[in-house]
Amino acid sequence: MDSALQQKKPPYAMIVILFVGAFVSFLNNSLLNVALPSIMIDLKIADYSTVQWLVTGFMLVSGVLIPASAFLLTRFSNRSLFITSMAIFTLGTALAAFAPNFGVLLTGRMVQAAGSSVMGPLLMNIMLISFPRNKRGAVMGIFGLVMITAPAIGPTLSGYIVEYYDWRLLFEMILPLSMISLLLAIWKSENVMEQNKNADLDYLSVVLSCIGFGGILYGCSDASSDGWTNAVVLTALIAGGIALIIFVIRQLKMEKPLLDLRVYKYPMFALSSVISIVNSVAMFSGMILTPAYVQSVRGISPLHSGLMMLPGAIVMGIMSPITGKLFDKIGPRLLSVVGLGITAVSTYMLANLQIDSSIGHIILIYTLRLFGMAMVMMPIMTNGLNQLPTRLNPHGTAINNTAQQVAGSIGTAILVTIMNSVTKTEAKHLMAGMDPAALTEASTAALTQQALLAGIQYSFYVAFAVNIVALVLALFIKHVDTSAEAVSKIENENSPASKPATIS
Repeated sequence: MDSALQQKKPPYAMIVILFVGAFVSFLNNSLLNVALPSIMIDLKIADYSTVQWLVTGFMLVSGVLIPASAFLLTRFSNRSLFITSMAIFTLGTALAAFAPNFGVLLTGRMVQAAGSSVMGPLLMNIMLISFPRNKRGAVMGIFGLVMITAPAIGPTLSGYIVEYYDWRLLFEMILPLSMISLLLAIWKSENVMEQNKNADLDYLSVVLSCIGFGGILYGCSDASSDGWTNAVVLTALIAGGIALIIFVIRQLKMEKPLLDLRVYKYPMFALSSVISIVNSVAMFSGMILTPAYVQSVRGISPLHSGLMMLPGAIVMGIMSPITGKLFDKIGPRLLSVVGLGITAVSTYMLANLQIDSSIGHIILIYTLRLFGMAMVMMPIMTNGLNQLPTRLNPHGTAINNTAQQVAGSIGTAILVTIMNSVTKTEAKHLMAGMDPAALTEASTAALTQQALLAGIQYSFYVAFAVNIVALVLALFIKHVDTSAEAVSKIENENSPASKPATIS
């Protein structure tokens, strides 16, 4: 199949249209975090846990629907699937932009999530079948540019808009972009993926997937604020865990599963998936802990906090296509080891930030960290996908997207819990030897600030340990053989359980 694709011109118009849609979708994902306090005031919402559902709800709908993307990509044509997804996303954006109350706004966000959940897997699958395996690194690097840069610049853009304009502009500026993408798709998109109109949907698997992934994502999201012993959190986690175990057992027994977990029989895909999961924990934690340090410890405004992180986002975007090309030439191991080494060093440096650390020093460390991560993410993922036969691409991409989202949610919840626990313990320790009568408002604030710094530092040390685990795993990566003979062997396998591809 790869040799045939080399003779056929890739569908560049379709890929560009998908890039526009995916960029809008990924950008939208990270826009609201900074705007939540403004939305609370404008819509007269009493508590933060309620408005947080604008983020949590979006994450839940995406997490529940992404596992089903493998079936959708197999059953429906890529043209109809993209047009339908983009239309749903546009409808949700319009609802959110003109929402008269919180209920309509939340509905709009969830409709957005339903539309955007398939964008990433769809774009990735079209690129996988449009280019030969030995050139996938470069094109997946371009995909990484969209997947990484769009959500990275979201908080900066959101901070600027909330500072000087109304929060509704966050949706109003997305609306015309999504409409343009939809019109381009109707006008110019084409079908490039094979479809199986006889594919059956196992409804029990869908239900188990919704309960399993939804319960775990909700439980971890709620645990960050309510704690792991909260009754609702425990119920969600237990129900989600049981449903997920049953889901996995069912998928392994089915001839045509909703999500084919037999992809883990391919060693390099399995290793790349584990490294990506571990790396996602470290990456998402940094996206939470760094703003907490900058805004809560240093007292820097959300807008300036976002601007401080912008250089890192730009560097990450520039590096993604470069590392993609390097991957095609030298393979994944050297890139991964160097990248994870840089990430580990910079994470250790973040763990040693002080109250008086200079702004330039903070920007440099954060930018260095994202530089390291840019060398890891797409090369590892591409190497793993290169070992799968084409028929398993939808399942591989769906599993990667789902695993990273779940890992990011769990990792963030755990590290935020650690931060809060250490902060409380340190605050009690600092105030233990002081006379309560001598405490002023300023001295109490200073002690609280010092305690929070200790909590953030400790959490970054945990993230550093997670980075080391990923670094050790990267030493075992082998470059998947993409020669014509090896590719032919991959494609001619009789079943997903047959002997995996050759590696060199």
